[in-house]
Parts: sequence; structure tokens; C-alpha cells
Amino acid sequence: MKDIEILLENSPGQLALLGETLGKNNISLEGGGVFQNGENSIAHFLVAEADKAKEVLAKEGIVVNKINEVVIQKLRQDVPGQLGMFCRKMANAGVNILVQYSDHSNQLIIVVDDILKAKIVSDEWKRQC
Repeated sequence: MKDIEILLENSPGQLALLGETLGKNNISLEGGGVFQNGENSIAHFLVAEADKAKEVLAKEGIVVNKINEVVIQKLRQDVPGQLGMFCRKMANAGVNILVQYSDHSNQLIIVVDDILKAKIVSDEWKRQC
């Protein structure tokens, strides 16, 4: 799975066009969100076929800014503070979290500035929990 970062015009129908385009091309969104930023919106979505998504969206004039590696982590929903604890471990390792959202399986998805360090922290978290 990878994260695609998409620049959308902030106008009616843009998210519909994105969803319809991916759906017609049998590309499923596994999590993500859209965030308004002035005249544009920034979207981040988790997809299995990032390169294909970029290609089909480009044909509709939708720009995929980046394709990002992600860390996928399961947090314990019954333990308050899991997000803070996990993010503190990332911060202590010098990892900056650039994007955070959840997938459809209630897993934490993060895009980071140092994927190698982040995977080490994530693997350690999985062993401890």
C-alpha cells in the first residue's frame, strides 16, 4: 500500500471526479482524507496501485503530487493515549510525521520524513504491544 498526495481544485465535483475515475479503473481507496487549503484542497489516500492511480487521474487533469511509502500501525483502541505514545516514539527517534490518517481497518497510516527510521520504531512497537 502507498499514499497518494493529490492537489484538488476546491470546487464542487472534484472529489466526485476523483472517486469516479478511480472506481471506473477498479482502484479502491483504503483510507484517507481531503483537507481544504484556500483555493485548493490536499488529499491523501491509501491505495494498492499508486502508479496506476496517478496515471488514470492525470488523464482527468487531477494532479498526484507525490506517491509516499507509509507506515501502517495497529493501535489498541482500548488503551487511551496510544496515538500520543506511538508518535512520541517517532519523535524521540527523530522522525517527523507529515501526514496521519486511518484506513478502513482502523489502522494508523503515517507518511514520514524518514521511512527507514519509522519502520524500525513501528516494528519495535509491534513487538512490545
